[in-house]
Amino acid sequence: MHELAICQSLISQVENIALEHQAKSVSLIVIGIGPLSGVEAQLLKNAYPVASAGSVAENTQLVIEYLPVKVKCNECGCESEALPNKLICKQCGNWQTSLLSGDELLLMSVELEKDDTLDDTANDASANANIH
Repeated sequence: MHELAICQSLISQVENIALEHQAKSVSLIVIGIGPLSGVEAQLLKNAYPVASAGSVAENTQLVIEYLPVKVKCNECGCESEALPNKLICKQCGNWQTSLLSGDELLLMSVELEKDDTLDDTANDASANANIH
């Protein structure tokens, strides 16, 4: 199950962000998964508690957003959404397209909680990085 390794990498990134911002804990993690990423969202959710145990992200809510597949037509230049198993242009129907998005796995945002003695507000550190 490579989702456990992905979760471990995610936790490592989140811990680095928390350390960088001197946060005491993490309250929310939002990731984006494209349907062509090769990652099963349910398996990722199942692996998350194991990977986050003992970390700054333990008991943190993991939110998964599903990202659309987008293509650019090599013929007419139109950018449009497509089905994961049908990467054709919605404008002209051409099958010669380039994938623009839908294969990514992104850490989209991390909500941090800081110690009240250091700062009175909680920070929201946003990231847009590939997890693996």
